[in-house]
Amino acid sequence: MATFACTDDDRGMSSVRVLVVEDYEPFRRFLCSNLRKRPEFLIVGEASDGIEAACEAEELQPDLILLDIGLPSLNGIEAARRIRKLSPESKIIFVSQESSAEVVQEALNAGAAAYVVKTSVANSLWPAVEAVRLGRRFVSAGLAGHHFIDASDAQALDRLYRKEALPPLLPRKMEITRGHQVEFYSDDAAFVVGFSCFIEAALKSGSAVIVVSTASHRTSLFKRLQEHGVDVVALIEQGRYLALDVTDTLSTFMGNDLPDSVRFLQIVGDLITAAAQATAGERSRVAICGECASILWAEGKADAAIQVEQRCNQIARRDGIDILCGFSLSSFYREEDKQTFQKICGSEY
Repeated sequence: MATFACTDDDRGMSSVRVLVVEDYEPFRRFLCSNLRKRPEFLIVGEASDGIEAACEAEELQPDLILLDIGLPSLNGIEAARRIRKLSPESKIIFVSQESSAEVVQEALNAGAAAYVVKTSVANSLWPAVEAVRLGRRFVSAGLAGHHFIDASDAQALDRLYRKEALPPLLPRKMEITRGHQVEFYSDDAAFVVGFSCFIEAALKSGSAVIVVSTASHRTSLFKRLQEHGVDVVALIEQGRYLALDVTDTLSTFMGNDLPDSVRFLQIVGDLITAAAQATAGERSRVAICGECASILWAEGKADAAIQVEQRCNQIARRDGIDILCGFSLSSFYREEDKQTFQKICGSEY
């Protein structure tokens, strides 16, 4: 597989010319902001629908295209097929919330060099870009248990593993990576998919799971897990599945619109100890997923949200557990949100 080449731009630098195609503006800004962190990447165009993407690709002939699937006027897969004819040297990386094996295979058949699930973009974007630069295939690691075949050469795709939340279609034996992860979701459906897959992976590894979310999300998670054959009722009885209300949980450690660090660490520590009893007392076999920080952010309490994330980092290191914090992308729509958005994405604490 050929790598994409660097071209000389008007600054006299060797650059990778990039076209970013995404209809959700805040997420498109996020992708562009991340690319601009590296001087060798030059954003030459942006598009918000499939037809525009094909036209821009033909005119600009970019080295690299980041392409969503759920686009208006023409979906990303059809756009990719047109782009392969109009700009055959451009390398395509799909960045999409779609995570079914069938969709991923179709995207790769359309000529994509890599496929990144949006829920893992914070951790997978740069590995995907680097893989493509080296002439390798890349798919988000939650999909790595599937043997995707490239239509052009019929070779199995390279599969790269990472520290990130797990999308659907988990392999049978998946061990979760210990650490604190932050994932961003485009809507409630994507949130439920991301959280349920994280929970399934944790349960399959023998861990107990603590879920802190809204009532609607708890109901949707319960339903999806049951549909996937997870006996949630039995797990609750065993103490391996503990579902808490996010508002009630916040009230136990918040004061003056900020989290009390001592109370936070004590309360979460007690929850971990209780859940660990279902795993022979092993605290390292407890996983937590929640949206406390997301709720705080949505309420305009940015400092409180960041402090909660910092405490989660501390707990993950202290107890060797896996923590997933979910955020709604719809809360990050203002220009002034960018810096904090990137900070949370990169877990730069």
